[in-house]
Amino acid sequence: MLIVNAVLETPDTVDFSFWPVAGLPPYQFMALSGSMSPLEVGSALAMLADCNSQTGDDDRPLTDASEAIRRLLETDKVIAPGGLRVHDTRTNVTVRPGCCCGLEDWREWLDIADGETLWLGHDPSPRLEHAGEVLQLWPDIGDAQETPAGQPIEIVVGDLPGILHTVQEGLQGFLYLTKQWATHHVPTLAEDLAARLDEDLAINAPLPGTSGQHAP
Repeated sequence: MLIVNAVLETPDTVDFSFWPVAGLPPYQFMALSGSMSPLEVGSALAMLADCNSQTGDDDRPLTDASEAIRRLLETDKVIAPGGLRVHDTRTNVTVRPGCCCGLEDWREWLDIADGETLWLGHDPSPRLEHAGEVLQLWPDIGDAQETPAGQPIEIVVGDLPGILHTVQEGLQGFLYLTKQWATHHVPTLAEDLAARLDEDLAINAPLPGTSGQHAP
């Protein structure tokens, strides 16, 4: 069985003090879902706030929670380092997003059904190839130009809508928890934060019909 999650890179929170966060190791991945704890949601928002505070014209140091979230809302488009993580429970192979891959582009997986391929980041450098009605995913090909050796994950193209629907449900759960979190920590910005993440991460817009076997 395949388990596909929307994941976000975990932040380095050693010097972070604007709100409580989970004690997660940095530069790994955390799955976004409706089962996250408030501390995990805090970690996700810390990652988004830090990453997006560096993209605008205002480079002044952040001073408190409200300013951190306000700076996030002022960015042109929210960047979310991460993507989709695919795990095959049968083979125990996991494909993780590479560096410079963004969760905000998760819907590009819909294009695969039309024969498109995706760039999934580097270091690691996952590869996706079409093999008829099946997609083959390798965790890390490095600089290889030929089809790599080793066990790929295989996904039936027709299963993609159902898989992505499950991903969307996870993101919707995260969005709900984020609004709850913001109501507690930055109440005047809660509605704007939820709306902005919904728009820029393309969370609630309808997806095509579902099919296939997948697990949340």
